[in-house]
Amino acid sequence: MTDGFKARLSPEQLRVATHVDGPLLVVAGPGSGKTRVLTERIRHLLTSVPGHFRILALTFTNKAADEMKERLADLGQERERAFIGTMHGFCLEVLTERGKHVGVDGAPNIFEQSKDRREVLEKAIAEDRFLSDELESIEDPKERRRRVDKWLSSISYAKSHPITCAVIEDEEVRRVVDAYDAGMRASNAYDFDDLLLLTYRLLVENPKLGDIYRRLYKFVCIDEAQDMNEAQYAVICALCGETQRNVMMVGDPRQSIYGFNKSGPEYMDRFATEFGAKRVELTANYRSSRSVVEFAQTLDSSYMVHQQLPLLGSVAVLRGEDEKHEAQLIADELERLFAEGHEDVEGGVQPSKCAVLGRTRYALLAIEEEFKARGLDFYKRLSANHENESEVAEDFLVALRILANPKDRLHLATLAKRWRVPESTASADFLSNLGAMASTSQEPRCAAVRDAIAAAAKNPDRMNLMPALAALKAYADMLPETDKLPIYEDVAVMTQEWDQFLRTATGAKSLAAFLSSKALGATQKSVRDGVALLTVHSSKGLEFDVVFMAGMADGVFPDYRATSAKERAEEARNAFVAATRSRRLLYLTYPVTRVMPWGDVRRQRPSPFLAGALP
Repeated sequence: MTDGFKARLSPEQLRVATHVDGPLLVVAGPGSGKTRVLTERIRHLLTSVPGHFRILALTFTNKAADEMKERLADLGQERERAFIGTMHGFCLEVLTERGKHVGVDGAPNIFEQSKDRREVLEKAIAEDRFLSDELESIEDPKERRRRVDKWLSSISYAKSHPITCAVIEDEEVRRVVDAYDAGMRASNAYDFDDLLLLTYRLLVENPKLGDIYRRLYKFVCIDEAQDMNEAQYAVICALCGETQRNVMMVGDPRQSIYGFNKSGPEYMDRFATEFGAKRVELTANYRSSRSVVEFAQTLDSSYMVHQQLPLLGSVAVLRGEDEKHEAQLIADELERLFAEGHEDVEGGVQPSKCAVLGRTRYALLAIEEEFKARGLDFYKRLSANHENESEVAEDFLVALRILANPKDRLHLATLAKRWRVPESTASADFLSNLGAMASTSQEPRCAAVRDAIAAAAKNPDRMNLMPALAALKAYADMLPETDKLPIYEDVAVMTQEWDQFLRTATGAKSLAAFLSSKALGATQKSVRDGVALLTVHSSKGLEFDVVFMAGMADGVFPDYRATSAKERAEEARNAFVAATRSRRLLYLTYPVTRVMPWGDVRRQRPSPFLAGALP
């Protein structure tokens, strides 16, 4: 590490960046340079520590992983010695390479959509006499649906707690989990929870395999550790065994906001105790103005900042008469800032550096409508997880799933339903069955999908999607302009995703690997055009010059469902995370009245979180 760079690090940051051996727990507050020190520690290990080893760096999002990779791009080939990605991405790689020990052959086929998992469970229930009788004994259809939802939640809970739920005592839950798993395996499919659970089992049940990974990865770095759940912590412990202690966890208990996903900051405490980790606290805030920091301190009185920016910035409250008026106030202020700028925002206020955050999507509906009416550019998702505009592209992706996984009867039935034809299983060969279904349909788009899939399957040993995408464009060229453009847009997105996969994938470039990578969001690039319109949870890890916290009324933020002390504490952490996304200006907005989903108009009190900002 150069003397020049050392000069740009605080003493605490330098301790982290130059730490080599032994467990380390870094408690890093918002804006404290967490990503920088994590990246620079990887740089230091790769360039200053002798030996043949790899580094395992696990991030919370693909976006964070991409950012770290970009910062280390100057290392060239040396950067390849570090796996930088999400926990799920790492588990996917492990199972693809070594999964035969737990029944996984090649890249796992992931059913990422909740409707697919629900369909698997419903079919499994129908085939299990005990469960089907249990469900049929419930007369109310809505109550039956709620019972299936409850069973789906039970499955996820059991899988995400591989230690607590090593033995499932409840017979009904055990039968549900077993029936669901049997249904998934019949389609040679896995869900996100399986990636963690099966990797844990793989490492625990095959100690020699664990030794191989421990020798391979001499150093382990884990970001956003406050959001770990039991399954993730179990994978880390199984990976480290009794001997690997070069582990660093970075996180902030104040920013733990994923309790609904069974995660929590307690695993940071367990790591500190069980690994005997040194502790370093990063207490500066190099991101937010003084006004924003002072407001954040009203949300958490224990939040101490020992070094911060000299900029004052501002925190303001905007009170609307109703949701529409609240939305108008937000849009008015944004348009004013775009036109006039602000003395504390360098280079003017740009739409891509602004965000409106809501506790839920419900709080953002009127704002979205107002932005549309004014022609204000905005986006609602962090990744370009593209929803196909054309039926032919959607059909093609469903058919690709079956091509990659011939046992996938679920999506074969889905395709038959979309084409309104009988499901063909006359042949063991999917291409033959697809041809029969396309001929039965006689719709041109079905023939186009058949031709595109045939092009993709032409050289299975060297998979190439480009001829298939060219076939879809050839079909589009025969259509009127209005029908052609959506297909061109979908093909452009798939081309970008395929290219991203080819450039970043480390293992086999198979179709199954591509679809698994796509399911995990690794093939999508971030979209940052316009104002961000995001929930608090999806804003985690981001920063903006200007942030509006919308819908700050009691019952909306904090959420009315948060009744226990633990839930209320998590709501306060949600507010803390939202506020500290702001670099310079923070606006807190709420409507005095709101139209409820059932039509009633209700008066609202300001959120208790506004107490530190109201006069």
